[in-house]
Amino acid sequence: MNNLQPQRAMGISGLMVGLGVMLTIPLYFIYPGAPPAWNVLTRDLLNLLVLASMLIFFACFSHLIRRADATLDWLASIFYGAGILFLAVALVAVANEAGVVFGDPSGTLDPTIDGVLANANILMHGSIRRLLTVVMLVPAGYAVLRTRMLPGWVGWSAYVIATCNLVFVPSLYFGTDVTKFYSAIGWGNSAFVASFLGYWILAVGVASLRRRN
Repeated sequence: MNNLQPQRAMGISGLMVGLGVMLTIPLYFIYPGAPPAWNVLTRDLLNLLVLASMLIFFACFSHLIRRADATLDWLASIFYGAGILFLAVALVAVANEAGVVFGDPSGTLDPTIDGVLANANILMHGSIRRLLTVVMLVPAGYAVLRTRMLPGWVGWSAYVIATCNLVFVPSLYFGTDVTKFYSAIGWGNSAFVASFLGYWILAVGVASLRRRN
């Protein structure tokens, strides 16, 4: 029974992450040019809520790994440490994006590509987060398959998503054209593959709520 509370918390936070991702991603594509300030600030607010939910999810997931098998404590630490770094990088990226709008609220700048902070954000949206996702999901997948704390597909899908993210780590060599699928800040890198983690967390959340102790 001791695992039920963190399991429920992980499930609920996973659902919130998934919902937030589904609401946020369309906001990046509804305007062909520079988006208005309300659009940028709304997606930044949603991103903050998603990241806060991820913090709860990462803490509960690492706790359940330790409870399932104490010898995998080191894997739980790697997962949690990479998750915290992921959140820190993402929070800085959100702050930089909002900073462009605060500096020019007219809506003439696209914070993804314009402003003095845009270039600094490229790796935060791309290769850095792709690599941290790999470092998170490989131990997560192994721990799930080793302990059976969740259905086996959770572990195998973690490996698949980690592989997809690893493929995009070298994208930093392929320019900064946002319209290209494979570039440092391309839509395939910063939106398509980036969304896989959110959907995996959503699926894990659903599996966690459906699974008894």
